[in-house]
Amino acid sequence: MDVAGVTQVPLLDNDRTGAMIMNGIEGETIPYNGTDYTYYGIADATVTENDDGTVDYDFKLRDDITFSDGEPLTADDVIFSMYVLCDPTYDGSSTLFAQPIEGMEEYRSGMATKYDLMIKAGRDNTDFTYWTEDDQTAFWADIDQAGEKFAQSIADYCIANGYNADTDSISACAANWGYELPEDATAADFWQAIVANYPSEDGSYDDIKTATDTEKADVDFTSLLENYDAYLEGVATGDSVDSIKGITKVNDYEVNVHMTKIDATAIYQLSLSVAPMHYYGEPDKYDYDNNKFGFDKGDLSHVRSVTTEPLGAGPYIFKGYDKGTVHFEANPNYYKGAPKIKYMNWLETQEADKLNGVTTGTVDITTPSITGEVVDAIEQANSNGELTGDKITTTLYDFLGYGYIGIDADLVKIGDGIEARGTEESKDLRKAFATIFSVYRDSNTSWAAPQPTDDGYAVAFSKDVDGNDIYTSDMTADEKYEAAKQAALGYFEAAGFTVEDGKVTKAPEGASLEYEVTIPGGGTGDHPSFMILDLAKDALADIGINLIVNDLSDSSQLWDGLDANQVEMWCAAWGATIDPDMYQIYYSDIANGQKNPGGSNYEYDITDPDLDDLIMQARSTTDQTARKAMYKACLDIIVDWAVEIPVYQRQECMVFSTERVNIDSLPKDTTTFYSWLKEPENITMN
Repeated sequence: MDVAGVTQVPLLDNDRTGAMIMNGIEGETIPYNGTDYTYYGIADATVTENDDGTVDYDFKLRDDITFSDGEPLTADDVIFSMYVLCDPTYDGSSTLFAQPIEGMEEYRSGMATKYDLMIKAGRDNTDFTYWTEDDQTAFWADIDQAGEKFAQSIADYCIANGYNADTDSISACAANWGYELPEDATAADFWQAIVANYPSEDGSYDDIKTATDTEKADVDFTSLLENYDAYLEGVATGDSVDSIKGITKVNDYEVNVHMTKIDATAIYQLSLSVAPMHYYGEPDKYDYDNNKFGFDKGDLSHVRSVTTEPLGAGPYIFKGYDKGTVHFEANPNYYKGAPKIKYMNWLETQEADKLNGVTTGTVDITTPSITGEVVDAIEQANSNGELTGDKITTTLYDFLGYGYIGIDADLVKIGDGIEARGTEESKDLRKAFATIFSVYRDSNTSWAAPQPTDDGYAVAFSKDVDGNDIYTSDMTADEKYEAAKQAALGYFEAAGFTVEDGKVTKAPEGASLEYEVTIPGGGTGDHPSFMILDLAKDALADIGINLIVNDLSDSSQLWDGLDANQVEMWCAAWGATIDPDMYQIYYSDIANGQKNPGGSNYEYDITDPDLDDLIMQARSTTDQTARKAMYKACLDIIVDWAVEIPVYQRQECMVFSTERVNIDSLPKDTTTFYSWLKEPENITMN
């Protein structure tokens, strides 16, 4: 994706916090970390919320942008790109087709890929309307051979990661994946067991996708199919229309997208890469007025045929791939100016060789995994003993996601019933634990996250039961720990616990003096949050609460326990996205009559109609300032429920050769959303 990305330009770009740049043509100046930065793009975007609840996204392009081959970038290229992403046979990572664009359902209905249809029909199908019996026999033979390879890859994964010995059987490896098989089982037997674990209601193999998506391995299942591309052919199964009503060409440099309702996530899906229709498509098949968009609907074979040689309007031109190296050349037509470094090579490199490549002068830029050993090696390489010095310059930025300690509101509460989850007493009980957990961690990435400079900003769980600050700036660490214990006692007492002589002595009905927190530390404490729990256990013991730390050797037990609603507290991590929408994690399914299939609130068991309403309101406006205020209110509610204690945010690492790269030419204030690849045209060598 990075190789393709450096050759492309997005319709809309983003700033250092991930917010979209809506005025790219003239540029938009936005402060970050006390410095004003100006961002440019290929288009201006205007969002109009109409009185009838519909929304119009209008994109006006610069009229002087060309692709690296000199061809102009126009509205036709934008429309072509959108139609590829919305085609019924598109199988990439974009979900633009899921947005409420007018006419999308009518366009995508009545067609499916042969792969999806054959999977749904099953191997015992006798209806050969859309394919022959020979086609069906060959398809299932391909599925079985791919399944056998897929199962073998799981066994290889278990061995490679130390869960099994090199000499272990398929049966032994399958056992580590949760399957009981005979000792003489083969990879084919393992595959059949996987499929059987995901039965379809109609007896078909419709859930093969579920099986291959859910089970983790080092390979993608579809890549193991010998004829996968042929199965992606679109098959017309009913009526559909030839165009998407909501995507219209206003003129040669303007496109309008009309949506039937507001969806705040839409702007992120619309910030797509604008691919050249004349290269990825077939120009003789583009005729906007006659509903022809550069390819036959349901046939993306030409698009796929050139994806390994990307071409676009980005800063660099893909020149080829040879012996583990991708070769680039500066694009002289790049709209921000031709990159000052004319040639750039990207090398496939083992993790162990990344940092060594910089220190020996064979690599200029790399991305090692940041570990204690890597930090030590960098500091040793620099004569000043620091992360940035005469040999190596290091930039660190937050990973898009965070680790947390979770508390199930249904299992850690006072009293019985769903209503008891949200009482003040139950919240106070959870706040007692949260206060202890949080004092042992010092742990912001999104534009929606509260900042220390915001009015009223306060660190979560730093107030006592009366709303007073627990800590002062002049406290030592030990004084903070003692203050946290006293604050926790206040919360326990408010929750209905009996507190005598600085200790909890009796629990109210529905509560306990003993709770368990589950951590997937491999049974050896190998987890970033383990020390927090170890210290919290001792602190809680001092005030009369027994915290059992259950360190799992098999992390799958945690997810099974959460699914079964049997885990009181646990340690895990979330991966985030550029959009801070909270629906998937915190929506509690009790307001607005809506459901959230596949959501994750079952872990926290929040049941708060006010939170639900705010989440839905934040999804129903495109005003970023208003959304930020709503998400702040959402966070206040979530903190009040005390079901999640953010603990750590991993850092990503970029390493540059100080000797070879002009460090002053690198972008300043790089973040999760803004790396050196946002400004490669400005970088120079020494």
